[in-house]
Amino acid sequence: MKKLINAPENVVREALEGIALAHADSVRVSLDPFYIARKDAPKKGKVAVVSGGGSGHEPMQGGYVGFGGLDAACPGHVFTSPTPDQMFEASKAVNGGAGVLHLFANYTGDIMNFDVSEELLREEKIEVARVLSDDDVAVQNSLYTTGRRGVALTILLDKLVGAAAEAGMNLAQVKAFGDSIRATGRSMGMALTSCTIPHVGKPIFELGDNEMEVGIGVHGEPGRQRLPIASADEVTEMLMEPVIADLPYKSGENVILFVNGMGATPLIELYIIYRKAAEIAAKHGLKVVRNLVGNYFTSLDMAGMSVTLLRADDAVVKMWDAPINTAALRWGI
Repeated sequence: MKKLINAPENVVREALEGIALAHADSVRVSLDPFYIARKDAPKKGKVAVVSGGGSGHEPMQGGYVGFGGLDAACPGHVFTSPTPDQMFEASKAVNGGAGVLHLFANYTGDIMNFDVSEELLREEKIEVARVLSDDDVAVQNSLYTTGRRGVALTILLDKLVGAAAEAGMNLAQVKAFGDSIRATGRSMGMALTSCTIPHVGKPIFELGDNEMEVGIGVHGEPGRQRLPIASADEVTEMLMEPVIADLPYKSGENVILFVNGMGATPLIELYIIYRKAAEIAAKHGLKVVRNLVGNYFTSLDMAGMSVTLLRADDAVVKMWDAPINTAALRWGI
């Protein structure tokens, strides 16, 4: 294992210490328990949006904390759910009196721990709701979920729901907006290599030199099929066609197209993928009105990528264009 770390058991803590130093202008970091919060939180009268999940997917979730994004994020250990006390303390710390929306991906451990934290918050008379992302079309059930996995749509939810809360929507309105995004976003990914968890010290699964996994999960979960490596255009078609067919997306609809890298895929390759994905969208009569390309929901050092489509009505476009100022997303400021 070649990694720029010190002791594997200190990876998350030391990364949080680095975040605290690098982004002291916009966030504050708690090390007991672990969470990242907006520096100006709590914002009185504003719905607080709080997310969480295992570390190893950076910049997700902490990179989306800030103005126009999340109010707090709870990083668990690598590929491990954050604990209920993290979620509880983070939510209390950013609650401005208008309630808290929990936003997270569909993984069994996350759901169980958020359930506990929400019970504790209600005992404190804090109103709480949730939006759960489950956008992966590759498999119906996986090793860590009942139902579909939550993957890259989570990033679009962070941006859009964060903007809705920043705009002054109440808790019910923010949740309804988030649920509408959940219902109209779909994703699928693939991997050329595995990834290496620091405390494990070796790849978590093996792929041959001429193999790829199509439909992979962000924790190395099996996908739809293992195939010989294909060209970028062929791979893009393998992902885009099932995504378009699943909802299905219909000719004439506006969409956001998101090409996401898994951590070790160069940006030049992601733009090659985007080129073909946009072509396929156009072939189906879809109009790409906004886009995002880059490493936004990673899987440590995995080489691979995913494509995400989201229906983009006027309300979605308005919230997408709203200003955001976070470590990973910044525009309109």
